[in-house]
Amino acid sequence: MEYRIEQLARSAGVAVDTIRFYQGKGLLEAPRREGRVTWYGESHVDRLRRIKELQQQGFTLTVIQRFLTGELEASDEALVAAVTRPAAPQTLTRRELAERSGVAEPLLMSLEQAGLLVSVEGGDEPLYPADDLDAIAAGMKLIAAGVPLGSLMELGKDYAAAVDLTARRAVDLFDRHVRERIQSEGGATEAAERRLLETFNELLEASGTLVRHHFQRTLLRAAREHIENR
Repeated sequence: MEYRIEQLARSAGVAVDTIRFYQGKGLLEAPRREGRVTWYGESHVDRLRRIKELQQQGFTLTVIQRFLTGELEASDEALVAAVTRPAAPQTLTRRELAERSGVAEPLLMSLEQAGLLVSVEGGDEPLYPADDLDAIAAGMKLIAAGVPLGSLMELGKDYAAAVDLTARRAVDLFDRHVRERIQSEGGATEAAERRLLETFNELLEASGTLVRHHFQRTLLRAAREHIENR
């Protein structure tokens, strides 16, 4: 069965402009042309319904395209949702963050420029996780103890850069040695999807514990060596 673009739009429950937009983005194959008339098939209906289904799960078009091209498997859906759409944290505006932390807004902006304070994506006004109050309080303790703000920010920038690099390598390791192995072992898609998400959550918690303990041990070792070498 073939459809004109208006018929396709009605059948798939989308607007004609949306179909043209998806074609321009490469999400939808070009129709069959017969002179000046274009014809769409059942595969186009299925593709539009799949896009709609993925959009309802909150995935961006970039992620949807990776699903459609096969770069991401159907069994990746729960894992991708957990990574790209984590539970929304309680958030504060910059002004609220300043009021509750006792830190002036200009200083918060400096911390953000240094990469030490990261706003939640989305919306016109920057919003920050309420958990940042604990991090700010910890930083203020160091400043109150006499650590210069400029030096602390430089240290924070170096640490943030190193952590970012390490995190990206960790994600790559998970992708190559855990995700691909689970999917290659076969089995029902739902079972693989559930196993992937459970494994990711377990390793996320384990990684946090490992990093925290390793940093504390390394910090103590550095302090000891500093004392012994003075």
